[in-house]
This record gives sequence, C-alpha cells and structure tokens, in this order.
Amino acid sequence: MATNKTFEQIAVGDTAEIVRECSSNDLLVFAHASGNRNPIHLPDTDWTGDGIVDKPVAPAMWVGGLASAVLGNILPGPGTVYKSQSFRFLGAAAVGDHLHVKVTATEKRPDNIIVFDLTVTRGDGFRLVEGVAEVAAPTETIEFDSSDIPALLVQRHRHFNRMIELAKTLPALPTAVVAPDDPNSLEGALMAAREGLIRPVLIGAKSRIEDAARELNEDIDAYELIDIEDEMEAAGRAVAMVHEGKVKAVMKGHLHTDHLLHHVVKRDGGLRTKRRISHVFVMDIPGRKTPVLISDAAINITPDLNTKVDITQNAIDAACSLGLETPRVGILSAIETVNPAIPSSLDAAVLSKMAERGQITGAVVDGPLAMDNAIDLQAARTKGITSLVAGRAEVLIVPNLESGNMLAKELTFIAHAEAAGLVIGAKVPVMLTSRADDGRSRLASCALALLYVHWKASGAPVGFLDRDVK
Repeated sequence: MATNKTFEQIAVGDTAEIVRECSSNDLLVFAHASGNRNPIHLPDTDWTGDGIVDKPVAPAMWVGGLASAVLGNILPGPGTVYKSQSFRFLGAAAVGDHLHVKVTATEKRPDNIIVFDLTVTRGDGFRLVEGVAEVAAPTETIEFDSSDIPALLVQRHRHFNRMIELAKTLPALPTAVVAPDDPNSLEGALMAAREGLIRPVLIGAKSRIEDAARELNEDIDAYELIDIEDEMEAAGRAVAMVHEGKVKAVMKGHLHTDHLLHHVVKRDGGLRTKRRISHVFVMDIPGRKTPVLISDAAINITPDLNTKVDITQNAIDAACSLGLETPRVGILSAIETVNPAIPSSLDAAVLSKMAERGQITGAVVDGPLAMDNAIDLQAARTKGITSLVAGRAEVLIVPNLESGNMLAKELTFIAHAEAAGLVIGAKVPVMLTSRADDGRSRLASCALALLYVHWKASGAPVGFLDRDVK
C-alpha cells in the first residue's frame, strides 16, 4: 500500500529516493505514450544506417519524468498535484543503467504548495538531471494499492531475436529446401541464407520457383536449384541428399507435410533412428521469461506411452540446444491429479516417475499438470501444488496432436506469439513449417535447426537464453 504524507507532516529537508533500472520496454512504452518515435530512442534499431543495431539513448523526458514516481508514490505521495517543473539535462541514460531518483523538500508555501529539488544520478555517480518541482501536497491521508493498476504487455519477441543472433555465430547449415515454389516458403529460405543460417539447395519445379522469386524481386542465381516437377519426387531427392552427405537438414516448402514425411519415415532409405520422430513448436510469447516449447502438435496423433517418452526426450533436447539449462517440463492433462478415467493423467504420472529414475534425462519433469498450474505460479499455489515445475514450465507435453495443435495456434493468433517448428528424432532436423507461415517464422525455424545440430555435435549449446529477460 502506498501511503502519503500530508502538507502538515512534511518538513523542509525531508527526502525520498528510488532506484530504477532503464529497460528496453521502458523506451517502447514511452514511445507509444508520448508519440515520440525518434529512432535513436528505440531498441533493436539501426538508426545510423550502417547495418549494425545501435544502442538506444533513453529520452531525456523519460529520465526526468522519473521524479513523478517519487513525488506521486512516496513524498508527498498519493493525492499530489503538479503545479510546475523545470529540468536541466546534463547527460544521457542507456538501457541497463541504474538511475537514483531523489527529491528534497526545500520550501513550504501557502495553499499547501511545497517546492522540491530533484536529481537523477546514474549508478556510477554521474548526475544526469537537476530540477525543481512545485506541487500541491495532499491535506488528507490517502492509501492506495498500486497493484490494482493493470499491467502492460509490450509485444516483443526477444527470445527469437536472441536465438537468431546465437545461430549467426555458427557456420551455415547445408539445407535441402523442398518445393519452395511460393513467395512465403521461398522468402523464408532466402532470409535464412542472407542471415548466414543455411546454405539452401532449392529442390522443386524450376519454373514455379523462379516465378516466386520474381514476385519477391529476388535473384536466386547464386543458389543451387534442382528441377523436379513432382513434389513427392522432390522430397525423395532431399532425403537422398542427406544420405549422400550433401545436406545436414531438410526444410519444408509449399507441399503437404504427408508428402515430405513419407520419405523421412520410410523404412528403406528414410531418415529413421531408434527414437520416434516428433515435432516441437518453440513459441516466443510476449511477456514470458523464456520460450515455451510444445510437443507433439504436428506428427503423432494419439501417442501411446512409449511414444510420449520419445516425444518428451526430443523436446528436452530441443530446449537444451537453446541453452535452457535443466528445462522444466510439464506433462499436461485436464487435471493435476491422477485419475484412472483420464488416460493422459496416468501417462503423465508414469513419465514423471520415469524421469525420476533416469529413463528420461536432462530435465525436471512433473505431471499431471493442468495448463493453468503448469504456466502460472499463482494458480499452482492456489491449488496447493508443490513442484519445481508447476507454474514455471518451459516445455509442455500435450496429451495428443489435437490439443497441442490448438494450443500452439491459440498462442499464435490470440497471444501474438511467434512460432518456430522442428521435427526431431530423424537423422537430421526437419524444418516442418506451415504453408501459411511467414518468412520470420521460417527464419526462426532455421535458427533452431542450426542450434540443434551444433548441440548434437558438440554436446553444449552455443549460448544461453536468459530466464530473467525483461
């Protein structure tokens, strides 16, 4: 509860201070609230035009405006009304700076007016702002619960940005791109090639691929193109190139998933391993501290227990390749207790016990968990669930394809998540994006595949995704 000090309670010389860290989200919120879209104040922007993302400078008025947090919340606090304010700006703040904001009462005047000196000082001691504020102090005690204010959600996809940057540090992945004969699928492959993530071999109908390139105003002469009219035959050629050692990944273009997977899973000449293949969605959800992985939402329709073991291990491997150390895996059901009438709750309990016994490795696994108490800590506490996973799950194993597919698409179209997709369990990763996915989603899928291949080869991720990203 925020409690104020009235005009009578305040004496000249009284002070109050807060410390505030400048974050990228602060700059974005200020840009929207003020209407000031000056690119030097925006994160993830190349405002100098030299091809390098520039470090943003915090707007001076945002820095100076921090004084209102002290005056409005602490001294005098709730009920304070601004009369005038002046600033002198002595320097600039940047993202990550810890700013010490201090106000000091210097004069009391009639009509409940109090004058405050204010300063904003950087963590290194450099004073950024000096100023004077004149306010009308409250005359009655007011208490206010600031938690009643609705939180703001800044729609950003920081995890995919980080994932792509990590992948750029690795050699490009030779990739067979099957039937990239529409603008969406071709654009994704070309974006990934320009970013240095893949070295594409385009396999499909040459005339249609060239038409798509013309529609995008792209030149594809620099890329190998294998002219195969039939999509099924093109998929078979991509799998054959894996066996020949010419490519280390396969990327789905504008063809049906079944046509590609037919060649991936066939017993003779396919890409099978001892482990069942499964699909992993990696979701970058605005506001979440980590990516959320969902499996299986694309391949195994009604998996039995043995299949769920492989699905879970594949998803754990994908999470580890992203640099999530000991990922937290929630096995989903409709409820968080074991009920023999709900088979998924039984499977979840068995999978959790198998992880305890080392039959599933690399993660903390718990289940059954319902969706709410898997991802929301308060929901888990309300239901009295004590678990290292409940409320903190980073990997969600769904009961069946239908529930997983609906969950992934709800997050995409309602929660504004970005999605990347990868098939794991085959000899090489398969980027199994939807034909409706945009170039950004395909780019993220390529980054995911490259990080996964590196992790499989080296046993260590190339970098780490921050669980405390702001």
